[in-house]
Amino acid sequence: MESDNLILVAAGGTGGHLFPAAALAHELIAKGARVRLATDDRAQKYVADFPAEAVHVIASATPTGSGLGSKLMALLTLANGVLESFNLAGELKPRAIVAFGGYPTVPPALGASLRGVPLVLHEQNAVIGRANKFLAGRAKLIASGFPTLDGVSPGRAQVAYVGNPLRPAVLEAAKSAYPGFEDQKLRLLVTGGSQGARVFSDVVPEALGLLTEAERARLVVTQQARDEDLARVKETYTRLKIAADVAPFFSDLPKRIAASHLVIGRSGASTVSEIAAIGRPSILVPFPHALDADQAANAAHLASTGAADVVRQINFTPLGLVERLRHALAHPEDLTKRAAEAKTAGVTDAAIRLAYLTLHIAGMIDSPESPQ
Repeated sequence: MESDNLILVAAGGTGGHLFPAAALAHELIAKGARVRLATDDRAQKYVADFPAEAVHVIASATPTGSGLGSKLMALLTLANGVLESFNLAGELKPRAIVAFGGYPTVPPALGASLRGVPLVLHEQNAVIGRANKFLAGRAKLIASGFPTLDGVSPGRAQVAYVGNPLRPAVLEAAKSAYPGFEDQKLRLLVTGGSQGARVFSDVVPEALGLLTEAERARLVVTQQARDEDLARVKETYTRLKIAADVAPFFSDLPKRIAASHLVIGRSGASTVSEIAAIGRPSILVPFPHALDADQAANAAHLASTGAADVVRQINFTPLGLVERLRHALAHPEDLTKRAAEAKTAGVTDAAIRLAYLTLHIAGMIDSPESPQ
């Protein structure tokens, strides 16, 4: 490959979009490509370690706010971003652009596409997002994070299942064997993420309070809780004499997933993909207000293996949860079986698969298939 073969990667400035983009960038660079990143202005805390020779901040906005004025301002910002991206693509002449969904990727993807740059879309969820759906007609390929992708109009673009590219910490955690039960302890991880995490702070401590003292003594809990819920969750676990580590954020979350026997959480694409790759049983509560019900579709994929129990938020109650936890305490062999089932849904080479497809679309290699 020539040294000037540049791939432009577009990802919104959140960890959920930038982490898989970074995983792809690592693979592209390892295969001789150059990489630049196009993102929005929220990305500052994530891009310091992003493997790109340059980062281009492109104007972007979400045209879903209330009021005509805010919508018009958002559309004007998006138009400016498209013009910026059109000019950038003319200057850089990338061989392809890979966009990872979300409105911040619309200006760079559309601007580059208008220049004739081949467009690859990556859709993390089992239902195509609105930004990717808008761009689908211009894409050479949609790479999907799940085996099925709902919402793609027939004939709009080729769809190829690759999985969700995973960060190195997840791939390392995926090497860990499922923990044993030699000490009779049940290690529980509760991860709420940013969307609606309060429900876990409301339901989980109350459910654990319904267990007997002997059952509570067998629990080791790690729980994410929002700042405003932190004190009451900690106080409850202290009162119940439950060993618990409660914090708003865990920088080593993949390692904590690997150390757990059971995960309780939302079903965003990254969460589901990481739980599957690491191979842990779960109780998933899809965010009920997610656009296009994508979290429910993500959860259904893992539930189809037998690894996950999916509970609608309206049914996620202390009484319902305590029964599931009692079963887990009494039948640890079921958790071990479900951990193995989760592994069957895990994909650890998604970044490699996507890299080969991208290089093929860019005309830099002959085959889109990664060599076995």
